[in-house]
Amino acid sequence: MNELRMDTVYPYLTESAAEAARVAAGVKPDRLDAASGCGDWDVRTLLNHWAVYTSHGMEHRALRTQLPEELTARDLTADEDWAATYATDLDRAVAAWAEPAVWEGEIDLGFAQQPAAEVAALLWAELVLHGWDVARATGQEFHVSDGAAALLLQVVTANAELYRQYEGFAAPVDLPDDASVYAQAVALSGRDPR
Repeated sequence: MNELRMDTVYPYLTESAAEAARVAAGVKPDRLDAASGCGDWDVRTLLNHWAVYTSHGMEHRALRTQLPEELTARDLTADEDWAATYATDLDRAVAAWAEPAVWEGEIDLGFAQQPAAEVAALLWAELVLHGWDVARATGQEFHVSDGAAALLLQVVTANAELYRQYEGFAAPVDLPDDASVYAQAVALSGRDPR
């Protein structure tokens, strides 16, 4: 198991942010009102959640500041250039985590203090898992490297039961023994990679 540190998480954060921007750019406007596969959310609701928490939320966690409530109430997809804006916001979030000092100490989550590296890993996992959701709902694929898949499985394994308690994850999905590491991580989070 990898220790969660800047050098074990940040390269995958950078990789996955670029992939998220690519997938966002591939979302067609006619898909916004379609079912997302995430409970009763449509694609628009999923995109707004994904964009706010994985760009603005990630940046604010790095800066140790609160996410403004007005961001969570805004429909970012109402702007036809939302995907380009999201890509820019993701770049800013990734840059906020580029400073080694950001990975030190703890981050106040409002209800608990958590080591910064763990917070970064959880935010990254949300970027990837909801990126997978968006890709699946819009006829695309969210690609990860083998290293990112292994880290994702580690992070999901460590947090799955807690996320299930708060209905963030559904029950795990059974897969064949030869399923890829990425598919195993997705399935453990309650998503069906088949």
